[in-house]
Amino acid sequence: MHIAPHDNQNKPIVDIDDPTVPLNYFNIVMLKAGQAFEYQVPGYETCIVPATGTVDVEIEGLTFATIGNRGVDVWDGEPEGVYAPVGAKVKIIAVTDTETFVAGGRYDKVLDPFEIREAELDKVQYGSDDTKTHRKIKHILGTKYHGKVGRLLVSELFTVGQGGWSGFPSHKHDTDRLPLETRHDETYNFRFRPNHGSGVQMLQREDNKPGDAYHIMDRSTICLDKGYHPCAVLPGYEMYYFTILSGLSQRSLVQYFQPTHAYQVETIPGIKDMVAKFK
Repeated sequence: MHIAPHDNQNKPIVDIDDPTVPLNYFNIVMLKAGQAFEYQVPGYETCIVPATGTVDVEIEGLTFATIGNRGVDVWDGEPEGVYAPVGAKVKIIAVTDTETFVAGGRYDKVLDPFEIREAELDKVQYGSDDTKTHRKIKHILGTKYHGKVGRLLVSELFTVGQGGWSGFPSHKHDTDRLPLETRHDETYNFRFRPNHGSGVQMLQREDNKPGDAYHIMDRSTICLDKGYHPCAVLPGYEMYYFTILSGLSQRSLVQYFQPTHAYQVETIPGIKDMVAKFK
């Protein structure tokens, strides 16, 4: 499902119990310096990540100060974030003008809050210009936080260079059938540089049968419930997407590559390391 760019007025873009991605929660909070925003999401753990600007985050009496250091856009510096437990009372205070992502995943246990600083990011770069698959991933809530996070994975994905494909070879993760695959709902929010760029999100429900395609623009949100889902950016533009994954029964993601294209795993440099970083 494609949710077109719009002013969400600090209200969830993907709310709890969403019919397409019930395991996910997503909000974009826009604040001027000095303004504050409070939220509480019963049944969901969350992660606060400034897209731009700097915030202080208060969670149940604890303060995490000066989170985020990016300027004009998501390419201007490295991400930082704060993990908030299930149902916690959270207050975001804008130190500077800010746009802040709030990512959430359904979970039923209360863990401890913590911050994620730039030095603690888990980064991976893979693909190649020749295969039109060159990209960089910055894991905010990645594998190193197993045991500290329930079932939520939060990352930022960047195309490297201009144009090309992401999420290829096509894969899905909509069914719990270990060891082949796990059920993880997924939500994306896209950005383009320059911001008048655009791309396409494919969604093929069954191998070798026609699927759907969505024209994605700057600030588009995509919700993926089931099917194979590569995406592409137009030549001459860079693409970014904020990624929320939440598992039904476990945190580690097991992707199932589309049988028709699975052999291309062997043709893309570094892709096996990329897959391992989601587990």
